[in-house]
Amino acid sequence: MKKIINTSNAPAPVGPYNQAVLAGNTLYTSGQIAINPKTGELVTNTIEEETKQVMENLKIVLAEAGMTFDNVAKTSIFIKNMNDFSKINSIYGKYFEAGNEPARETVEVGNLPKFVNVEISMIAVI
Repeated sequence: MKKIINTSNAPAPVGPYNQAVLAGNTLYTSGQIAINPKTGELVTNTIEEETKQVMENLKIVLAEAGMTFDNVAKTSIFIKNMNDFSKINSIYGKYFEAGNEPARETVEVGNLPKFVNVEISMIAVI
């Protein structure tokens, strides 16, 4: 059985998908980009601000499903420029308790939706 997770507190999907799907005890989030949910504007001044907005958007989606970053088992990070890896990592790492970080891959890609610099998706478990 699956349950669709959507909240008006996070950016609305920009295509035919949902913010997340809960299947059994596993939550699959769609990739989030740095759209400010209150203004609908992209936050791309710096890669650090962009990454923070992505993580805050994911935090909202997790909360809608009754979860936190402690529930995250796996993340996928897609970045436009691998030279931004350490800056992204420094912000990303602040959202997880040391020793309880999820498994992860980070992939450099040619382009991302709306030509942003970073997109992150997560898999979380209850």
